[in-house]
Amino acid sequence: MKEKLIRTCFIGLALLLIQSFSVSSVHAKDKEKPAMFWTWLDYNAKTNFDSICREMNYLGIDGVMLNAASPDEYRVAIPIAKKYGIQVIAWLWTMNLEHDRDKILKEHPDWFSVNRNGKSLADTTAYVGYYKFLSPVVPGVKEYIKKKIESYCEVEGLEGISIDYNRYVDVVLPTTLWPKYNIVQDREYPAWDYGYHPIAIEKFKKQYGYDPRAQKDPSKDLKWRQFRCDQITDIANMIAEIVHSHGKTMAASPFPTPKMASRMVRQDWGKWNLDVVFPMVYSNFYTEDPSFISDCTLENVRDKGANTTLYCGLMAKNNEEIFTDMDEALNNGAQGISIFTIHSLKDPQIKEKFRAYTAAAKARKAQNNGTLTRLAHVKIENNPFKKEGIMKLINQKIQDLVRSENPAASPIALSKYKKIDAYDVTQKYLVTDKVSKKNFYVTFFFYGGILSGWNVDPAPNAA
Repeated sequence: MKEKLIRTCFIGLALLLIQSFSVSSVHAKDKEKPAMFWTWLDYNAKTNFDSICREMNYLGIDGVMLNAASPDEYRVAIPIAKKYGIQVIAWLWTMNLEHDRDKILKEHPDWFSVNRNGKSLADTTAYVGYYKFLSPVVPGVKEYIKKKIESYCEVEGLEGISIDYNRYVDVVLPTTLWPKYNIVQDREYPAWDYGYHPIAIEKFKKQYGYDPRAQKDPSKDLKWRQFRCDQITDIANMIAEIVHSHGKTMAASPFPTPKMASRMVRQDWGKWNLDVVFPMVYSNFYTEDPSFISDCTLENVRDKGANTTLYCGLMAKNNEEIFTDMDEALNNGAQGISIFTIHSLKDPQIKEKFRAYTAAAKARKAQNNGTLTRLAHVKIENNPFKKEGIMKLINQKIQDLVRSENPAASPIALSKYKKIDAYDVTQKYLVTDKVSKKNFYVTFFFYGGILSGWNVDPAPNAA
């Protein structure tokens, strides 16, 4: 209640103030301080970028992580953004190829990442066709990335570089994506476990004296997992050295927390030399509950680099939920927000409220000497049965499964949950609907030590 009251007061004040803000006055103020609200955006020379920047300025978004195909496209875009007081950071893919994918596939097939089955991404597909990850241990890959970063750092007016896809293929996907690919990833499976390039194997053997592939289950080898994380960290810090030598900001868009990222994509980003981090805390991919955002933010305050300013990346929502999500981040240690993406904000009323929200948050931050402090003492809660929002979603899922067989079924009445299995990051329970007499498995996943996903499946009924 306290947080909502404070937010309402600030929004009311902001609505009175923002009408007097002109583009020129916002520009004059914003260039003196780092942007607080950002969006990720693909640049297209055929679209009206001026109108997009005007919309960003109106909504209070004062920074854009822009993905353009070449340094010259940034040279066109930056003066337009600056007219509206918007900072531009180059949003660049590193280990996963993008604009020059076909060229590198043809010229350097030996550069690509290899999975535990010995399959290279030069010859196979992981999830989607555009997943063409390079191996961080290959010398040619490092030189290729260095030259790429240098070319973007030479762009005048570019505030910095934000790296994305600086990781391996997802060894596990968020639970909500499993149905899309018709998979279950309750543990690490060979087809999605990458980092087994021959050069990496030899480097590891030289350092530790054994081949990780010789083990019954390499996924349990903490040295092998950390070794792969370290190769990605080396790339990130190599890029940071280049970016900093040009006097620019080094940023990244990694997975939700360092611990989650190290398990899911071998991305230990708490060790990266970042100025700003925008972890992608997309709750709709994981638990589908706002508490996931606060849990991750609290973890990130603790585990980020000492010299790194924590922001929070959120999936934009064209409804009231976006304001709850932003509260969960800004009330628990994040200093700003980036949304993916501005184009998702369509409802005029949501736009107006978003505009008021950004103005209020900036006012709150300014009144506290440019830093947001936590409004309440919140702890990470890892007992799923104490998370009201998640249990409500699970109950609804079970009700939907019951009614998929019998549309006229009565409301469910669940028995007590019985824990039947636990392994790695997985805890599995059995529960019965006492009305329909149907059993269900409810599984919780704790990647990185926090509740990061759940799943419901029908279970055999008792004889």
